[in-house]
Amino acid sequence: MSRTASTRRRGRGAPQDGPRASFRQLLPFLFEHKRTLIIVAVLSVIGAATSLVQPLLVGQVIVSVQAGDTLGLLVWALVSFVIISSVISGYQHYLLQRTGTAVVHSSRRQLIARILHLPIREFDSRRTGDLVSRVGTDTTLLYAVLTQGLADAVGSALMFLGALIAMLIIDPILLLIIVVVVGVSLAVVVLLGGRIRTASSAQQVKVGELSSAVERAVGSIRTVRASGATERETDAVSGLARDAYGLGVRIAKVSALVVPISGVALQLSLLAVLGVGGFRVAAGAITVASLITFVMFLFMMLMPLATTIGAITSVNQALGALGRIQEVLDLPTEDQEDAAIAAAVREASGPSTGSGAGVAATGTGLVPALSFHDVRFRYPDTVIAAREAAANEARSLLIDAHLERAEEAVDAETRPDQNVLRGVSFEVPRGARVALVGPSGAGKSTILSLIERFYDPTGGSIRLAGSDIRTYPRAELRAQFGYVEQDAPTLAGTLADNLRLASPDATDADCERVLRAVNLGDVLERGPLGLETPVGEDGVMLSGGERQRLAIARALLTEAPILLLDESTSSLDGVNEQRMREAIDAVSADRTLVVIAHRLSTVVDSDRIIVLEAGEVVGSGTHAELIEQVPLYRDLARHQLLA
Repeated sequence: MSRTASTRRRGRGAPQDGPRASFRQLLPFLFEHKRTLIIVAVLSVIGAATSLVQPLLVGQVIVSVQAGDTLGLLVWALVSFVIISSVISGYQHYLLQRTGTAVVHSSRRQLIARILHLPIREFDSRRTGDLVSRVGTDTTLLYAVLTQGLADAVGSALMFLGALIAMLIIDPILLLIIVVVVGVSLAVVVLLGGRIRTASSAQQVKVGELSSAVERAVGSIRTVRASGATERETDAVSGLARDAYGLGVRIAKVSALVVPISGVALQLSLLAVLGVGGFRVAAGAITVASLITFVMFLFMMLMPLATTIGAITSVNQALGALGRIQEVLDLPTEDQEDAAIAAAVREASGPSTGSGAGVAATGTGLVPALSFHDVRFRYPDTVIAAREAAANEARSLLIDAHLERAEEAVDAETRPDQNVLRGVSFEVPRGARVALVGPSGAGKSTILSLIERFYDPTGGSIRLAGSDIRTYPRAELRAQFGYVEQDAPTLAGTLADNLRLASPDATDADCERVLRAVNLGDVLERGPLGLETPVGEDGVMLSGGERQRLAIARALLTEAPILLLDESTSSLDGVNEQRMREAIDAVSADRTLVVIAHRLSTVVDSDRIIVLEAGEVVGSGTHAELIEQVPLYRDLARHQLLA
């Protein structure tokens, strides 16, 4: 790829405002706690009633004082209602805080469960940090809906309505003045609310990008430092932080308009009531007690109004975050897709699906363990776009001498204009060792991804023991394979944590056995902790070769009948590679092995070697046969397969 093409691609994938949810989409999160919310609503009614009684009692106190009557029970009744109102308010606050926390917990559980069951293509097309941000930051905003917004607004609405009715009874003319002032204020707030929601949604998207950028920079800190890219990465991440800050300021500016609007509404309303009300008292239209009662009801109406205005801001911010949460929750999981896929495959295959084709192909009377039949595959457009964006970021860390090579590798992997695999057919006999070789980007790793059903072919079929793998439940299918990916991750924790990831019931003796089988006995003996020896974040306390051997030990521990090894010896030195080969020879005696070969020494003893180029099989046979018949293999062998 030319630098011009590379520059063109950098313009793609500009961040867009995230999806915005509707209020209806918020309701399921609230209905999970409807019993508590009903209690809160009842308390709100009682609390509103006790608050609304207080101005009436104050009015009666004034009338009694003017008439010279004793106050007696009026004062005690007023004090009692004040205490009851305060107690109800405190308990309601506790229920709302607890329910808000429960809503966040519930949304996080749903989101985590959905994320961890999404198809692999979603992880390949999305930033990890963005997904993490949705679980952490976005869900937190739902808390404010209950504790600062929605539920408070419900109680406030009751208070507002009660005060409104009381004011209507006391003096309709004064109320009309209030309605005009308040109505204009509310109309402006509603208009500003839409802008807050848009800005909040955009801010959450930017926070997700910031999380991704920080995760990438920290996770690649050694590469960043070694490449002299620390300042560039700092500037890039700081730029995203600046963008998020800018959007936050935008929200603050719009929200700041809401505060003076409510203040102006309160002041104008109070001035209008005092001015016009004083005139009406002088004219004898109302009494002083009625005017004071009206003013108290005015404050009771305007305080809920301020709360409602705050609720509108809070809910609009939460709906922006909820849109990002709902976007993930609406994605289908692997299992949800499987039912339709399996049914379609069975219908298309009919009764012919089975072992007949495998028996005829092998001529041995045995169905092959695995077989590919005219398999074609192209990555989804979303994955291609995401890989291009990631490659553009990676290029900023590479020195010029390696830039062109990196761009060529990215092009080979994504192939935006053609299939990664184009009519691939081959068989893996039971108990055989089959090696996949070919230049970078030939489709080797993609083949293992398709076997594991991280993706499904866009054409053709893959069969396990004669049956299309799409007819198997994914968990049952994957239980047949011990898979070691090219850059197998090491999980933060201990040796035992990593080994038992796929075999939670494995004994300590089993774990130690597989570790010694892959020549990791010395790691066990480095300290007194044995299997509880910590490996550090991303296995930083192990060497590259040790991390790779640990991944292989994890696969061996599963005792799966088929092993899939993706360049599993690429990080090993000569001595450890030989020991690894001996270990694999020992454990694969009664297993089927598919290995992506990185070195010639891995290939020569294979029962069958599949040579791939540009997504096609260009040769198949033993090492000696391919040396004679396939020029590409001969060239790869000459360079020890280090393509």
